[in-house]
Amino acid sequence: VSQVPVAEGKSVQQTVELLARRLEALGAEKQGTFGVDCETYHTAGTIGTQGQTGKLMYVMHNSEYPLSCFALFENGPCLVADANFDTLMVKLKGFFQNAKANKIESRGTRYQFCDFLVKLGTVTMGPSARGISVEVEYCPCVIANDCWNLLMEFMQSFMGSHTPGIPSVFGARHDSVYSPGDTMVQYMELFNKIRKQQQVPVAGIR
Repeated sequence: VSQVPVAEGKSVQQTVELLARRLEALGAEKQGTFGVDCETYHTAGTIGTQGQTGKLMYVMHNSEYPLSCFALFENGPCLVADANFDTLMVKLKGFFQNAKANKIESRGTRYQFCDFLVKLGTVTMGPSARGISVEVEYCPCVIANDCWNLLMEFMQSFMGSHTPGIPSVFGARHDSVYSPGDTMVQYMELFNKIRKQQQVPVAGIR
């Protein structure tokens, strides 16, 4: 999962269309849509204590896994629960509070190209588009490091110089089986990066 910068002189939507055309030119076919969303919760009661903010937890959903809900901490574990976890979070509001304005999501089109699955998404916060996400999966392989070079080569064919480096999630466990949680960690990191990029210009104006 990686971020693609908006092409110079183009909008987010125009850049997404440009990438889609490149994929279709390679022979990729549309296979429906996808969506990944993320809500931020902070630990209640710790805010304002000696100026420290509470630990953040991210509750995420992915349309590829409609019966699951993912709860992640930054640099921490990834819990995979069933979809009723959202109801549980409402009951835990004494411990975790939803940061309402912080919902971020990526939605877009799924493409199949031979054994590759590509998801091209527009990342939005509220009504506005904030960035572009690209998720690429090589379906026959479950050990990420075994197919990373192949993934790189394929990504270069339509992402060019914006092909990402190896994700941090691979670093710690390069020979283990890749899981849906690994994908969600990458989306969490991408969303946080986009959130931080949005905050920088505001600070500059002040």
